[in-house]
Amino acid sequence: MTDTEIKQLDERTVQRIAAGEVVERPASAVKELVENSLDADASRIDVSVEAGGTESIRVRDDGRGMSETDVRAAVREHTTSKIEDVSDLEAGVATLGFRGEALHTIGAVARLAITTKPRGGDGAGTRLTYVDGEVESVEPAGCPEGTSVEVTDLFFNTPARKKYLKTDTTEFTHVNRVVTQYALANPDVAVSLEHDGREVFSTTGRGDLQSTLLSVYGKDVATAMIDVDAEPAVGSEFPEGPLDGISGYVSHPETNRSTREYVSTFINGRYVTSGAAREAIMDAYDGQLGNGRYPFVVLDLSVPAETVDVNVHPRKMEVRFDDEAGFKRQLRTAVEDALLDHGLVRSSAPRGRSAPDETEIDPGSTSTLSDADGGDSEEAGPRAAAESTSTSSDSTSASSSAGSHQSESLESTGTDAQTDNPDSGTNGTQSESTDPPTDRTRTDSTLGSGDSTARSESARASESTTTTDTTHQQSDARSARGGSTGEPTDTADSGATAPASKFTGPHDQETLSGDVATAEPSYDSLPRLRVLGQLHGTYIVAETDDGLVLIDQHAADERVNYERLQEAFAGDTTAQSLAQPVEIELTAGESALFDAYQEALASLGFYANREGRTVSVTTVPTVLDETLAPERLRDVLSSVIDADESAGEQAVESVADGFIADLACYPSITGNTSLQEGSVMDLLERLDDCENPYACPHGRPVVIEIDGEELEDRFERDYPGHSG
Repeated sequence: MTDTEIKQLDERTVQRIAAGEVVERPASAVKELVENSLDADASRIDVSVEAGGTESIRVRDDGRGMSETDVRAAVREHTTSKIEDVSDLEAGVATLGFRGEALHTIGAVARLAITTKPRGGDGAGTRLTYVDGEVESVEPAGCPEGTSVEVTDLFFNTPARKKYLKTDTTEFTHVNRVVTQYALANPDVAVSLEHDGREVFSTTGRGDLQSTLLSVYGKDVATAMIDVDAEPAVGSEFPEGPLDGISGYVSHPETNRSTREYVSTFINGRYVTSGAAREAIMDAYDGQLGNGRYPFVVLDLSVPAETVDVNVHPRKMEVRFDDEAGFKRQLRTAVEDALLDHGLVRSSAPRGRSAPDETEIDPGSTSTLSDADGGDSEEAGPRAAAESTSTSSDSTSASSSAGSHQSESLESTGTDAQTDNPDSGTNGTQSESTDPPTDRTRTDSTLGSGDSTARSESARASESTTTTDTTHQQSDARSARGGSTGEPTDTADSGATAPASKFTGPHDQETLSGDVATAEPSYDSLPRLRVLGQLHGTYIVAETDDGLVLIDQHAADERVNYERLQEAFAGDTTAQSLAQPVEIELTAGESALFDAYQEALASLGFYANREGRTVSVTTVPTVLDETLAPERLRDVLSSVIDADESAGEQAVESVADGFIADLACYPSITGNTSLQEGSVMDLLERLDDCENPYACPHGRPVVIEIDGEELEDRFERDYPGHSG
């Protein structure tokens, strides 16, 4: 027989490789042990971990327990009482852990001690110790009915795997997630979690899901949850699909977080991560949540076992459905109907337009029209005078009522105010009332970011020349009409009837000093651009020497705000003390993280103290000339939950950077927002000053360039007879 380099691995190496598929981190071991307790018909499960589970894990239950013979067999490889053969897998498995791997594989990479006594058994129980894949001892032990499993020195014999564990806080976050999910999936089981000797949460086990929500998430969340209960029935409008029923709770749209952590779905009581389920739920909330916000969701989905595959991966966290489209359709309908029943599905106005804190009404103003300078153009005086004359009899009520103010504005602008489309014309004859009334707020408060004095002189010059050019266009338009429409032609009335052009024409413009102004300013980072206009009120369209450029105005403003915030947080964070401390309630997971990251919170400007689940916030950061709401502290803690790739000081830096990126998003210009040319030029200049003007802080592109060669290819300019 010839020699070969191919060798069969020894048994111990095989065990450790297999263990790596099941036990990736402490939370993996906790998951397997909790599932075994649930399968053992436990009515109470107590989980206790030290140092995030890296030092020790203990899971105790009052389930059926095991005899000495049972426990000896249970730690052997591929032994289980839950299936007989492959036909059980094909028929669908009703139990949780089902491959007979948990105890054996945990014992292959840790020191394992099992103390157990069968339910109704006489005499003492049994204690078995299992280390490095070998049974070390079996002896009688005094213990109550049920099973207690202790895991210590996890990965002591696989140092490479232990080396890549995260911080204790991060590892505990994963443990808390697992225990929380199974507590929510089994409200009839009393579940408690303890970390480093301190209780994190404890449920009653009385079968009341809302009571479990109260224990895990707190009163604020529990009282904001909406009941979901749907199932197919004869004559019902519930769509067809694989689901037999959907039950649980979803939160009011205003009760949300910045992480998916709290979107929990269960298949027949098994916690799973399903992209299809999450997508269907978010579709049901479409238009009700801001970007990057997620609701609290706890839904149990009943489905025939044979229509779902839970054997996708040894961790049994991923599932496949025979009819995924039908599954998503049913789930979306159930959540959408629950929200509709409670009157919580609002209008489909573009996000950011209807937020009350982003809309300002000035009772002293007599116009809702917008311009690039927020009302400072040369036309403002004549227009205001004309409107004041036409509405003088109602001026008192206009200043005291926002509603009557808007009515008078519509009357003073005549039939032009009925036009709603901001893109209906940009040739100099379009009525100003076609621009959305919110432009003044969006332009001033977002592009200026609360600091109008920061505008560059070149941007001001551009806006001034826009006004000068517009005046010539208005005069030409009036001459063309010849007064046949009965419109006033004197200068004093021009502002009331002739609009300002959003973007200038191709001819030369003059600055106030009489010099020719260029519409193609040079940039240090961005290419030389000539702005052509806006596409869908969302993208800035510009011409370059070699092609076409599209700029996402939201992503661009987000990058500008992000780098401003980075600079602000780099030194001593500006903070504002609150007149009275504000108390906010945290979930069990957020509360467990607070102590570990209290210093990081202080570095961001949040000073707070915790008592139980309640945090008293005394100081909040001041950014972009505004103080943040104390409730934003929750978002910082949510960022910690998502910072799995960080450790130690890197975790603090990651949390701070992620939080700053989120802060930069909220005041930024949204899509579907009409902009004047001066505002666009101002935005581009500030974008050019950024260290990285080509990506927003969340990684999306800001600038997309289509060069001339690509344009020629798309239009097939190389076709014979069309070249040149």
